[in-house]
Amino acid sequence: MTQPQLLDTVALLNDLPIDRLTLVEPAYAAISVLPSGLIGTIVEVYEQEQDQLYRVEFSDRDGCEYALAILKPTEILVLRSELVAS
Repeated sequence: MTQPQLLDTVALLNDLPIDRLTLVEPAYAAISVLPSGLIGTIVEVYEQEQDQLYRVEFSDRDGCEYALAILKPTEILVLRSELVAS
């Protein structure tokens, strides 16, 4: 299994509480969690000693960003739309 990469589309594997988010749009301030299955895009990769961390941007269907989160590889699933030969 390959590591997630910059600009990969990912889905949350578990609900993500508001205290782990940076909200960009005030209209979303009333949410308490981002639900599992929500789709985002990796916009930055941070190198750690043992692992990598990923800044994931969540946007509405019009492409307007509303939240950011720093996530571990175990918290996301990379979504693929085609088969990639390894």
